[in-house]
Amino acid sequence: MAANNNSDPILDEGGGGGVKHEAAGEAGEGKGGGGGAAAAAATQAPAAMLPRSGSRPQLDLSGAAIHGNLEDRNPTILLPNQSDDISHLALDIGGSLIKLVYFSRHAEHSSEDKRKLSTKRRLGMLNGGRRSYPVLGGRLHFVKFETGKLSECLDFISSKQLHRGGVDSPSWRSGAQPDNIVIKATGGGAFKYADLFKERLGVSLEKEDEMDCLVAGANFLLKSIRHEAFTHMDGQKEYVQIDQNDLFPFLLVNVGSGVSIIKVDGHGKFQRVSGTNVGGGTYWGLGRLMTKCKSFDELLELSQRGDNSTIDMLVGDIYGGLDYSKIGLSASTIASSFGKTISDDKELSDYRPEDISLSLLRMISYNIGQISYLNALRYGLKRIFFGGFFIRGHAYTMDTISFAVNFWSKGEAKAMFLRHEGFLGALGAFMSYEKHGLDDLRIHHLVERFPMGAPYISWMEKFVQKGTQITAPVPVGFPVTTGMGGFERPTAKGDILRSDASAALNVGVLHLVPTLDVFPLLEDPKMYEPNTIDLDLNEYKYWFKVLSDHLSDLVDKAVASEGGTDDAKRRGDAFAHAFSAHLARLMEEPAAYGKFGLANLLELREECLREFQFVDAYVSIKQRENEASLAVLPDLLMELDSMNEEARLLALIEGVLAANIFDWGSRACIDDFDMFKKRMLADKKGQPYKRALLFVDNSGADVVLGMIPLARELLRNGTEVVLVANSLPALNDVTANELPGIVAEAAKHCGILRKAAEAGGLIFDAMAGIQDDLKDEPVSVPLMVVENGCGSPCIDFRQVSSELAAAAKDADLLILEGMGRSLHTNLNARFKCDTLKLAMVKNQRLAEKLFNGNIYDCICKFEPPTAHGAQPNPCSS
Repeated sequence: MAANNNSDPILDEGGGGGVKHEAAGEAGEGKGGGGGAAAAAATQAPAAMLPRSGSRPQLDLSGAAIHGNLEDRNPTILLPNQSDDISHLALDIGGSLIKLVYFSRHAEHSSEDKRKLSTKRRLGMLNGGRRSYPVLGGRLHFVKFETGKLSECLDFISSKQLHRGGVDSPSWRSGAQPDNIVIKATGGGAFKYADLFKERLGVSLEKEDEMDCLVAGANFLLKSIRHEAFTHMDGQKEYVQIDQNDLFPFLLVNVGSGVSIIKVDGHGKFQRVSGTNVGGGTYWGLGRLMTKCKSFDELLELSQRGDNSTIDMLVGDIYGGLDYSKIGLSASTIASSFGKTISDDKELSDYRPEDISLSLLRMISYNIGQISYLNALRYGLKRIFFGGFFIRGHAYTMDTISFAVNFWSKGEAKAMFLRHEGFLGALGAFMSYEKHGLDDLRIHHLVERFPMGAPYISWMEKFVQKGTQITAPVPVGFPVTTGMGGFERPTAKGDILRSDASAALNVGVLHLVPTLDVFPLLEDPKMYEPNTIDLDLNEYKYWFKVLSDHLSDLVDKAVASEGGTDDAKRRGDAFAHAFSAHLARLMEEPAAYGKFGLANLLELREECLREFQFVDAYVSIKQRENEASLAVLPDLLMELDSMNEEARLLALIEGVLAANIFDWGSRACIDDFDMFKKRMLADKKGQPYKRALLFVDNSGADVVLGMIPLARELLRNGTEVVLVANSLPALNDVTANELPGIVAEAAKHCGILRKAAEAGGLIFDAMAGIQDDLKDEPVSVPLMVVENGCGSPCIDFRQVSSELAAAAKDADLLILEGMGRSLHTNLNARFKCDTLKLAMVKNQRLAEKLFNGNIYDCICKFEPPTAHGAQPNPCSS
């Protein structure tokens, strides 16, 4: 499935017609179009219906069922009555660029084991409590090619068999040759190149209206991508969180050759309310005549070195260098674009092309900004989204438009831009398929990743050869092409006028994960922010150095985890270069990949490792540390059982925080232990917690000698315990797949653990030679294990596994342990139940920044829900 967008100056050049366009139901909403198609939209009849394709087989959901592992994060939906010939591709073919959006399925997964089925049954997930999503787990990919290199685009489509559903589709594997393949397309090239697509690929292009696609794509992105919209003022990009319940109405300004101004009132409800024939085509046309530039990018590049004051008449030129303060005009305000050329006795050749380009850019951008604001004022709108070929991620263009909107609105309205703006049309074309599967997606179902193109051999070789010269992620391509059609990043020069045209490349792959949910115990999901520290430039520099310094050690561990083979070494080198390229790109533009915090940075590293097929870099280290810790566990449990209840609770918390360092006599940055003790030993006497979710961290001593004994104490008190672990490996963190084996080994030495594990479905077979605890108290409450839905040292509670969300339903205690989950993220997060956050600060800079403390200081932060009126103790020595 895919869609395409026209990022070319061929957009409509109309004036201010007020034609209303509505589509019932799942209306198309995509990026504005070009040329005649967009102009034709201005003459359509009111209330026209967005056409849906009837020429291809549609998704047949009858008999749909989840295939394979019910617990998998990305389950496959089996459609037994479905034809395999569903298009996974849509195109937007413009005059300069071709945009593709295509869908790829996830690989099938193994079947459920007894433990997972038992856990799901206990959590009520097998009794109709699960929603059946009419989407396949998979990924949406975004790819660009130059239109002038159309043959490379056709080769790319053919190599991946995208026009036949992809090389992973059953029809392709069976060798079937479906007839009458129809692909959705928009943009002027959908007409111009239709015959070539038929000749080369045997497909027909079904043309979609460009304005329909423009609005459809914008609506989808604003609804589904958390950090899609941003403002751009004074060179600073700031992401804006859009309230899904307050999205409409808004103004969508598409700047191509001309400008279309569209008032969007809802899904499928929009009206073209105005426009102007002065747009990107004006800038490019006049600029070409006056500067002899050969390309749009070259003209933009010239503007970055220009000085418009040599051509424009400024307010200061009229008033002797002074402001006109009475009406609020500064001396640097442009009074008349190109005004100085009237009195100058000069010819065109006497003016610098750079100055001409900048003056043109300002003239057109200011006017677009002003006209857009006046239309927003006319309809009482505060939000204005800009997109189109003219914008194309160029920093100074966005700054100029933003300045105009801010100036004329006196700061009341905002100009906003979209990260995926180049793909609005492609997405809209994709959504014009009768059953595209995206309507049921919510923001927490989409995870954006930034792959570098592994595991293709040509890319690995390029990484090894070029290293950090590769400065931005690229789409996965087949070995003989970049997947970008050779589209080069413009060279940015200067600081203030630095181009962000390369930002158009920083569009990741959207993973569709219908099994992700919002954690139901978040106190206020709308206000939740996982990252504790915002990464400004100084923070970026520090953490980039930390990650870079650690990189060679990580590569060594990753290579060793796969036996140190030549292939592993080669992939290790490729990973190092690829991750270094990510860091270099983010140093150049911290907001390149959206709003990025430290948690996102750490997750990016783990994703990059997985991309180069390093599944678990610490696997041997974890196994060794688990075995060593399990060997001393019986002695620890005996020692704990010899203590009274209060001393034992203190020892358990000390154990989690590493008792050899944290002795409660040293500094505790946050010390709420007494509050937690009161709840555990006094308030909860006779009324223990019903269910506790324990978010575990590292393998080895951390989980075996820290969290498992703490879980045992809660079980002893009659509390159900759910151990929550990573779905995928990250550093030395224990995973949900590893935990049952660890618990089973621990249960050999403890009757409490064994009976709870049996009740929770972690142990099914009788274990010979097991010595019960001397006390061997009867335990009826279960000990369970669930996965959290992520593969990072941190956790974002806006996207957790459906299994964890189900387990949270009856939980009244959360325990978050470790730096990643309770310090880097969630230190300030509030929940609807009692929460205990435990962490040792293992980074000096972090200790100083958060607590004015030192490395190895600890936090024990206990937070009742806000409704209780209790607050945690402030940081104290």
